[in-house]
Amino acid sequence: MPLLPAVLAFVAGSGLVVQVAMNMALTRAFGNGALAVLVNFLVGTLALVALLLATRTMLPSREQLVSVPAWAWAGGLLGALYVSVANFAGPRLGALLLLALAVSGQMFAAILVDHYGLLGYAVQPASTQRLLGAALLLGGLLLIAR
Repeated sequence: MPLLPAVLAFVAGSGLVVQVAMNMALTRAFGNGALAVLVNFLVGTLALVALLLATRTMLPSREQLVSVPAWAWAGGLLGALYVSVANFAGPRLGALLLLALAVSGQMFAAILVDHYGLLGYAVQPASTQRLLGAALLLGGLLLIAR
């Protein structure tokens, strides 16, 4: 396992717990979960614009824009869905169960995507070892949920 990507993934995952708490605070202050999620995305958008300006990144050409598969444009919808659901479910489930369920959903989807090579991923068969690892993670989810 490459160390840097693994550490970055771990840190980003840790940040999800903090992000849910931040969105919960926004929801309490605004009295509206959708507005809290909108603020979340606006702040993130401003940060990305600042990064792109700072790195002098060129905007994509027309050819690059039209070469993107239609389904790929919906990624932002999935991000908004995750943040909205986490904002709703976090206070009701707690941070640990929320993230355990989210990781379990990601794991199930990842097994299918890898096994069939969907969405541009390389085929990586759902071996006995991988399925056993997933089963152990699901066992951990059951322990957390009790």
